[in-house]
Amino acid sequence: MANYVLVHGAWGGNHTYGEVPARLEALGHRVINCTLRGLGSRQDELHCGITLSDHVDDVCQQVREAGFERFILAGHSYGGMVITGVSSRLGKSIDAICYIDAFWPDDDQSLWDITGAFEHNWYVNSQRHNPGYVTPIGFPGEFTVQPGVRGYHPILTLLEAIPMSGDEQAIPRKAYIFATGYQPTPFPRFAEKARAAGWEYHETDTDHFVMEKDPDLTVKVLAGLA
Repeated sequence: MANYVLVHGAWGGNHTYGEVPARLEALGHRVINCTLRGLGSRQDELHCGITLSDHVDDVCQQVREAGFERFILAGHSYGGMVITGVSSRLGKSIDAICYIDAFWPDDDQSLWDITGAFEHNWYVNSQRHNPGYVTPIGFPGEFTVQPGVRGYHPILTLLEAIPMSGDEQAIPRKAYIFATGYQPTPFPRFAEKARAAGWEYHETDTDHFVMEKDPDLTVKVLAGLA
């Protein structure tokens, strides 16, 4: 059986993986459903100085604490930035990586570098009265934090670029899941890049929260990487 490391996206927490972790465990696998500082169940740790490197550190620490020598790594949305950083550090220990409707940067790129005017305007304007903290993208009206569920996201995580070490190239299997029902979406370019690179590729007609809306496909794809 395999070890899985799951990384959630921005604003929310690891609850966004829904029933997926339990279903993987029911198949006999071991699962870390990672938590990132300042987000989800760790909202009380939020401060505007949190960086992308901090979130990469969080995942690497949880892998060490679990004693995983080999594992399969998956990330959703902003979590694609995090798992890219993890793959640069721990690539020689990773058996497969899966981007779930996620950002996939190239060497020395930040999330800012790979998004466009809509995202940039949101990241800047949503901080006007709360500097350093970005509200959930596209959220209509006044935003209210939902404790443990949805909150602000630290801006520096969206601006930091992480140079790649080359160790990520040691990962033998790579997959991408693209949500076709999410509009407007910044993810088609990453889906196309994955297909062009010959990755295992899957689509689902759901919104952005693939793990909750199509757990069957998510579990099938992740289990298939074992």
